[in-house]
Amino acid sequence: MGNNASQLEKDIGYDQFPANEHYFGLVNFGNTCYCNSVLQALYFCKPFRDKVLEYKNKNKRNNRETLLTCLADLFYSIATQKKKTGTIPPKKFITRLRKENEVFDNYMQQDAHEFLNYLLNTIADLLSAEKASEQQHNGLDIENKNAQNQKTWVHDIFQGTLTNETRCLNCESLSSKDEDFLDLSVDVDQNTSITQCLRVFSNTETLSSEHKYYCENCCSKQEAQKRMRIKKLPMILALHLKRFKYTESQNRHTKLSYRVVFPLELRLFNKSNNDDSSDRLYDLVAVVIHCGTGPNRGHYISIVKSFGFWLLFDDDIVDKIDPSTIEDFFGLTSDTQKNSESGYILFYQSRDF
Repeated sequence: MGNNASQLEKDIGYDQFPANEHYFGLVNFGNTCYCNSVLQALYFCKPFRDKVLEYKNKNKRNNRETLLTCLADLFYSIATQKKKTGTIPPKKFITRLRKENEVFDNYMQQDAHEFLNYLLNTIADLLSAEKASEQQHNGLDIENKNAQNQKTWVHDIFQGTLTNETRCLNCESLSSKDEDFLDLSVDVDQNTSITQCLRVFSNTETLSSEHKYYCENCCSKQEAQKRMRIKKLPMILALHLKRFKYTESQNRHTKLSYRVVFPLELRLFNKSNNDDSSDRLYDLVAVVIHCGTGPNRGHYISIVKSFGFWLLFDDDIVDKIDPSTIEDFFGLTSDTQKNSESGYILFYQSRDF
C-alpha cells in the first residue's frame, strides 16, 4: 500500500492535497468489504464523522467498550495519522461487531445495507441510553420517557419522516400516519433514475376489490387512495436501491443490475403538502457499490467525494477517479444476470447543512 499511497498523493497533487484530510484504506478480515465500504462512506459524510470524533473527545475516560467507542477509535486513528495516506486494520471494530451480532459473526459476505442499518440504529440506541442515564444521574424525572425515543445526533443527521396518507373515496376523509426513517429503500426499474424511483415511491395507489380500506368514518370497507410522501427531509439522505429480489423458483435472491442513473446533484420535490421546508438541493457525497451477482457473494467498494475530487476505496486500495467514470456504476442496460458494479447505497448531503 506504500506505493499506492505515494501514488495517490501524486495523483491528487501535492499543492492540492487537503491540509487536514487523510485517505486510508481498510484491511479486509475475510469478506468484511461490506463493512469497510460503509465505514468509508460514513467517514466522508463529514457531519457524521465530526460527531463521532466529538464523541471520542468527550468520552476519553469511558472504559466500557461499545460498537460506538470502537468506531470512534477507528475514525480518530484515521484522522490523526501523521501520514496522509496508507492502510489501517479496523480489527477492534470488526471483533466487536462479530461479538455483538451473530449475523456478522462469520467469514461470509454480508449485506452492506443490513450492516448500515444495524450500525446507525445501534449507535442511536447507545446514545439514547447514555442520555437517559445522564438525566437520571442528574436527578431528572424520566420515568415516563422511553430511552429508545430520545433524539440523538444520528437522528439529527439521518432521520427523515414519511407520512402514509389514505383517502376514502366515499366520504373523502383523510387519515395519515407518520413514520421515521434513517435510510430510504426504493424499488428499481430498468433504465431509470433516482428521481423517477422516488416518484414511483410516492405514487398514488388505489385500494379496491379485496384490498378495500376500512374507513372509520364510514364504518365499512371502502375504495380508497393511498400514497406515501416524504414529510420531513433529512440532512443526509441515505438511499438504498432494492437490487436484490427473492425468486421463489430458485429459492434465492437474485441481483437486479438495472441501470439506475444517480446524479451528482439531487433536488427533492416529492414532499407532503404540510412540510414547511422548501424543496431541498442535495450533493452526492458517497456511494456504496455492489460488484457481483447476489447479496451473499461478490464484493463491495465505495466512492466518495472529498474537496472537489472523487476517490475509490476498495478495502486497502485507494485511487483517485475521474468524475466521468461514476456512470460506470449506474448498472447494466440489458442482461440482469451478468456480473455488474452497481450503485447500492447513495449518500446525499443537503446544501443547507
